[in-house]
Amino acid sequence: MALLKSLPKPLVDPLVENNPITIQVLGICSALAVTVQLKQAVVMSCAVIFVLIGSNFILSLLRKGLPNRIRIIVEMCVIAALVILVDQVLRAYFFELSKQLSVFVGLIITNCIVLGRAEAFALGNSPGASILDGLGNGLGYSLVLCLVGTIREIFGSGTIWGFPLILKMGEWMGLSQSLYDLGYENMGLMVLPPGAFIIIGLYIWAVNVVSGRQGE
Repeated sequence: MALLKSLPKPLVDPLVENNPITIQVLGICSALAVTVQLKQAVVMSCAVIFVLIGSNFILSLLRKGLPNRIRIIVEMCVIAALVILVDQVLRAYFFELSKQLSVFVGLIITNCIVLGRAEAFALGNSPGASILDGLGNGLGYSLVLCLVGTIREIFGSGTIWGFPLILKMGEWMGLSQSLYDLGYENMGLMVLPPGAFIIIGLYIWAVNVVSGRQGE
């Protein structure tokens, strides 16, 4: 905790205290759609972190000379350019993952977290602080995505990062049969969007209880 307190507030605050998903309730759509497997969640997280840092930095550099009447247009153009760059890199080097993520990489353009940080922070702060804010909000978003992705993959598919976790657990427990042979079945709900919705809802509830926000 002492280490966290020593770090800049724009980097630390979005991790728990002002998490973009659990507190601001932003970016929920992608959290429901791309968390069936941990690998997809990690790739989406990296994409959002890159776009957040890049857009915050660029818009912070432009903030003093940016006319207010075209502010939103410029923000959308900067974000769209970065998202297209991410999409092309995924298509070139991680084609299978790109197909699995489908349109959701492109929909980062409409992610409320990205545009929200541009409006709320980057246009009023220095490039250095804006980079930290983008990184912090990206990590806060990634924390929830990876947690949900881990739970959904384990209970929905019986794997973790493609490794057959549930199948191997019988061996690790010294059983002569696998858990599947003993009657264990994967939870079909976890591979559907409602499964992610339930997990995120429970996580938001737990965070609010621990932080004392449940009465607000």
